[in-house]
Formats: sequence, C-alpha cells, structure tokens
Amino acid sequence: MKAFRRFTVRVPLPTPLVDLAVLAHNLRWVWHTATQDLFATIDPALWAASGDPVRLLAEIDSARLNELAEDEEFLTRLRDLRTELDTYRSAPQWFGKEAAAGRAMPQGIAYFSMEFGITEVLPIYSGGLGILAGDHLKAASDLGLPLIGVGLFYRSGYFRQSLSHDGWQLERYPVNDPGLLPLSLLTDADDRPVTVTISIPGGRVLHAQIWVATVGRIPLLLLDSDIPANDDELRLVTDRLYGGDQDHRIKQEILLGIGGVRALREYVRITGAAEPTVFHMNEGHAGFLGAERVRELVVSGLDLDSAESVVRASNVFTTHTPVPAGIDRFPKDLVSYYLDADDTGSSRLLPGLPAGTILELGSEGDPGVFNMAHMGFRLGQRSNGVSQLHGAVSREMFAGLWPGFDADEVPIGSVTNGVHGFTWVARPWRELVGHDEDSAGAAYAELPDGDLWKTRQQLRAQLVDEVRRRAHASGRERGFSEVELGWTADLFDPGVLTIGFARRAATYKRLTLMLRDPDRLRRLLTDPERPIQLVVAGKAHPADDGGKALIQQVVRFTEDPALRNRIVFLPDYDISMARHIYAGCDVWLNNPVRPMEACGTSGMKSALNGGLNLSILDGWWDEMADGDNGWAIPSAEGVTDEHRRDDLEAEALYSLLENSVIPLFYGRDDTGLPERWVAMVRHTLSVLGPKVLASRMVRDYTDELYAPAALSYTAAVADDFAGARDLAAYRARLTAAWPAVAIAGIDEDSESGAEALQLTAQVALGDLSPDDVTVQAVLGRVDDAGEISHPILTTMSPVGGADAAGRTRYATVVHPYKSGVVGYTARVLPSHSLLADDAELGLVAYPAAP
Repeated sequence: MKAFRRFTVRVPLPTPLVDLAVLAHNLRWVWHTATQDLFATIDPALWAASGDPVRLLAEIDSARLNELAEDEEFLTRLRDLRTELDTYRSAPQWFGKEAAAGRAMPQGIAYFSMEFGITEVLPIYSGGLGILAGDHLKAASDLGLPLIGVGLFYRSGYFRQSLSHDGWQLERYPVNDPGLLPLSLLTDADDRPVTVTISIPGGRVLHAQIWVATVGRIPLLLLDSDIPANDDELRLVTDRLYGGDQDHRIKQEILLGIGGVRALREYVRITGAAEPTVFHMNEGHAGFLGAERVRELVVSGLDLDSAESVVRASNVFTTHTPVPAGIDRFPKDLVSYYLDADDTGSSRLLPGLPAGTILELGSEGDPGVFNMAHMGFRLGQRSNGVSQLHGAVSREMFAGLWPGFDADEVPIGSVTNGVHGFTWVARPWRELVGHDEDSAGAAYAELPDGDLWKTRQQLRAQLVDEVRRRAHASGRERGFSEVELGWTADLFDPGVLTIGFARRAATYKRLTLMLRDPDRLRRLLTDPERPIQLVVAGKAHPADDGGKALIQQVVRFTEDPALRNRIVFLPDYDISMARHIYAGCDVWLNNPVRPMEACGTSGMKSALNGGLNLSILDGWWDEMADGDNGWAIPSAEGVTDEHRRDDLEAEALYSLLENSVIPLFYGRDDTGLPERWVAMVRHTLSVLGPKVLASRMVRDYTDELYAPAALSYTAAVADDFAGARDLAAYRARLTAAWPAVAIAGIDEDSESGAEALQLTAQVALGDLSPDDVTVQAVLGRVDDAGEISHPILTTMSPVGGADAAGRTRYATVVHPYKSGVVGYTARVLPSHSLLADDAELGLVAYPAAP
C-alpha cells in the first residue's frame, strides 16, 4: 500500500557518537578522505551503496551504533577528526594571512548562483555551471574566504536520466527529502523557521524558508518555496532546476536575487556573521540582487543614484555564455507584470524603486526584451568571462553596452575557471604525492616513470569495472534480460587506450562528431593490434529533442555487437560517475564549435589525473595547451558551411588519433613502458595541474575583483556615503554636459624628425571642468580603412585656461613606435576616482571626421 504522507525520523545517536552528525553535516567530508574512511568503517556495504554519511546514519542498525559507542579506537578517530575539522574551520588560511599582513580585503563576500554542484548526495545541480559554483565554495573554504553562498533548494533537483529500450532519453524527478540531506533549517531564537517574503502581483506573497548547507567553513543558503504558507502554484517555484516556462523561470530568478539578499540579511542577523561588502553574481540568473540592494539603500534614506553607485561599486558579474542564445532574456511585458507598478510608477515587487528604472537596467536592442546579462553588467562595476578567449568573445558580444569603444577596450576581464583538486584528484595520486596542492606539482615531477604508469593503469582498470557495472544496470533498466546482458561482463579492456567524452548534449558541443565517418571510427575501435575504447556520457535538456536524438544516435551505434565491447554510452551522468571517468580515461576528447565553449572544465579534471586532452582550441584549452599536455584539434573557423566544417574537423580528429595519439600510447620500450606517453602525463600533472586548480581561480577572483570591489565599496560609503553621493552628482552633471563636449581640432608639430610629435587638441568641455575628464592622444598603425590598431594611449595635459570660445588647449608629445603608416587622434573620457575603468560609463568624444 502507498503512504499518504512521508516524514523523516532521526533516531538520536548515542552520546559518544554525536560528533558523527557534525561530520556528516559538514560537506568537507566530500573532499576529506579520512572522514570518508571513518564512515566506511561503520558499515562498508551501506557506505559503498550510497557514499552518503547522512543516509548511512539514518539506516544503520542501532546495535551497530551501540557497538561503536564502546569502541575506543573508533571513538579516538572520531574525536581526532572532529578536532581537525574545528581547526580547519577556524585557523587562518591564505585569505586571513593576507589580511593580517595588512592587505585590504573584503569583510564578507556573497556568492549567488542558480545551482551548486558540491556532491551527488545534494542533487541541486545540472552541469558545468553548478560544478563550477560548488568548486568555488570548496576552494573558498580551503583558502579561508569569508564567503556565503546563496542558491535555491529544488525539491526535485535536475532530472535523473535513463534510456528507453530503443535508446531515447527518459527523465524522472525523484523528490529530495531535506530530512535525509546534509541540511539544517535556519531558525530564530525561538527555534521557529525563518522565512523571507516577496510581493507577487494580485496581492499574493511568495514565502520561502532557508536551508543551510555547510561546505567546510562556507555556509550555503538555499531558499525553498515548498511550504504551507504558499498556495499550490507558489509552492512549485522551487520544484525543479531549469524546468517550466519563462513565467516559472522568472519567479525562480526573482526568488534567487531578491529573496536571496533578504535571506542573507536574516542569516547575518541571526548568526552574527559579517555583512558581505562584495556581491558576486554567477551568471545573470541572480541579476535581481542588484535591484534589491538598491532598494534597501533607498528605503534607508539614500537617493536612488547614490544607492546605485554603492551597489555598482561592490557588485561583481560573471558571464558564462559566449552566444546570445545562452542569455536569459524575458519578454519586457512579463518583467513589467512582476515589477507590478502602482499608480505612482513605484514597483510593488521592489517598493521604493520606480518600475521603469528597473526595466531600463535590462534594456537591449529589442525594445520588447529584458536582458538579465545586461542588468548584471549595468549593476556590476566589475565583470569577467571565464577564460581568456571567452573574455575576448564577451567584449565583442557586449560591446554595444559601451558605444564608442573598440571591443578590446570594453571593461570585461577574464578569470579562467578552475576545479577543486581535493574533489577531483583520485585517491591513488593523493597517496603518492600527499595532500598539499602547493607542492603536488613538484612531487609529480620527481615520481618514477613506473609509478606514474602503474597508477594510470590502476585507474583505468577501476574505470573498466565501473563501466561494466553501470552498463549492466542501464541494460536492466531498459528491459534487457540477464542473458542478453552477459556481454557486459567483458565490456572494455583494462589495457586498451581509453578515451572519454562527457558533457551536455548541446548542439555546439557536437556529441556525434566522432561518428562523422562511422567506418573509420569502427576501424579504430576494433583494430586488432592497437584498439581504442570510448566512454560517452551526457544529458540533453528535457525540452531538447534534437539533443535527445544525438544521444539516441550514439546509443544505437554502441549497440552494434561488433563494437559494443569498445564503446559505451552511460546514462545519468553526475558527479559520482564523473569522478570515475575523469580518473580512468587516458585521453579527454572535447570538440565544440570554436569559440562557443566559454571555458569547459571537464578536461581540467582529467588533467589532474594524468589524462591528456585532445581538444579544439577553445575555452581554457586555448590558453593552456602547450603541445606537451595533449593535442589541439585544428579548427576550421571561417568555413561558413557547418557540414563542411564538421567534415574538416572530424578528419583532423581521426588523423590525430591515427598518427599521434594511438602510436604514442602503444609505443612501448623493452619493459612495456610507453616512455613518451608517460613524459606527457608527468608534464600534465606537474605543469598544467597547478594552473587548473580552483584555488588559483579563487585567488584570481580575490586579487582582481573581490579586493578592488571592497575598496570601491569602502570609498563609496565612507563619511555617510559621501563618495557615492559625489559620484552620483558627477554622473548627473556628466549626462547633462556631455552633448557639448567636443574636440574642435588637433594640431601637430614634429620634433626631432619623425621620432616625436607634439600634439595639441582644442577641447570644448561645456559645463565640465578639466578635472572632470581625461583627454588622451591615440597613436598607432593605420589600416586601409583608417582604423588605428594596437593604439598607444598618452594622457594630454591642459595648457592654460579656457580661450574666448570656452575651449581648453591640451598638449602632449607622442613617439611613433613602428615604421609604416601611422595615424593619431584624440579623445575625451569621463574621469572620477570611483570609476574602475575609463570605459565604464560608455561615454567618449572623438573629433568630428575630417
């Protein structure tokens, strides 16, 4: 019979074992092997089945707990691990040491993301964005950052994937029971659940409670709308990740941004944690947090423009998409509906703010669309892409927000993603080189060739076991009998070159490029002397039938009896599966359409385990491929026929496999060691490994974005917001006066032949003063169209006061740095101490064209 309602009962642990609950509810166990080993000791079979401490403690027999409560050896290990965790959480790490040395650091950082992939036992992630966010929190914990994560708790998370009998993707949505997850409910002093509320049109109110996951020293706040205070529709706001229509999605993003800030304030009030002074929006999903922060300041008495200056100074925005289709764009009418303006134009969603002002923040070329990324850029003084190439692509893509500036001057930087080493490095490597990330590279450099190769063989063999287990389980789920699945016992060979390809089945990632010439791939898989084997995994979005068709195409190819021992598609790709694939594959394949991969981090995880990358030069690989850590697949950029482009790049892929990868792997010395292959493995582990770590990434964020944002915030709020008020007044003056700013002309006077030029510009400033602007001379090579390339910028100084026409004379000396056709011009830019970049306001004045 079926239960009418479910609820969770937790039997109290014996008093000597209460620290087990502490260890289970701090997600540091995800990357701390000693803690994992302790839980495995409790019941090896239960641990192997779930790898989940909370579930293990819920299911373990009470007699076993009573036995452990009297086991002094076990209790000693438990006490030591609890002490070690307390020390880890409290001892100063990199961030604290930097602050103690006198460096200005933010007192707190808030990190907002739509998804967080920390562990498979907390399934509130879908893929790369969530895994990146989870690794960000873990590295921030290891480095000691005072960071608080903010996201949503999805009752059904992202979907679980299976396959039908004919290989079509099927989705199911298991319910996440928070009582069986490493979560605690945020409660007040009277132990009542804390909730936040948001006004919804029609006089309705959206309520959300707050779950807290503890990730080392980092609290992660997860808002949950599935509570009785909401009606049936509003309870479903947090039902699924990336599910539903645009109306459902905008409610989720309103809850994340606006509700997230309110949840953060409640958490700080209750716990006494430091108020964040820097807010990081991990993609545009969290864009409404900026509007909510402006509202807070306006309600407290600050004027709107000054409030926006404060928020901009302390907001960081990271974009993760290199294509317009990847941006959240809502119909402006839908956003207007939820802003819910009253008769005065004030928003009921954000009381105190004009609805029209919020709409302007998301405006774009299409007047009927509200662009979440544009709002993120407009409310974030500092922004970045997630690899060097993606930064360049983003500057081109969003150049329209900064009119008058060349793309390379657009103020979007880059911080290349990284991955959390302690999470993704397989245990055999850690046992060889220890647990110190900073010294691992040097340790790998000194390991004997035999140890490197033995470990790679061990990890490949473990992957083969996992592939067989998962392939059998998938077959049973698809309805095949045990007799029909007997072949899975011999699936894959521990001695064969193993290639991995696992990622979302998005079109640009080209899941089926490897099948472009099926006969050629068949020959590679079945070569009697030097075969390869290929493990493929990935999910298509539930609404993406095209992606599902690609998966089905791969699955059907793998079912050929002549091939199925050498190629497999494993459904339900998640963190648990990923750890095995990254560790066991010899080569990681990645073949996106360049430059549509913003970063991609799967190849980084493979590299941390000695895997060699075979990839299009896109995302992170574009900047880190060095010829000794893998192979670059030539890209046929410029070929406009996508079918021809795929043909050319597939040919390049096959040729690399045939002529480079396979011969290198199977080229053995007298002892059976592939010396040249092992040399590349060593180089990858020792040289590339340290570059792809999330600890490097979080340090970069701190150095380049968080610390500067904290300084800007401090300057903006000092002396009762004097800096913010001054900047707001300056921007108002600038807006009014800028139409009158002009460069009337430029004169030149050669000095020392052609080696130096004295440039003089006559600049009309209107109602502005010379202190309000910067005037620059621009010098560089000129192309046939008259465009200056690779310009040298030189600040020009005012000479004397304004003339009778009200113009100010500016002068400087410039030095042409190359022979050839050289050109110059001059320009006027806003200048204020609280602007982070010359291009920040998108204002620039050039001389009129001659």
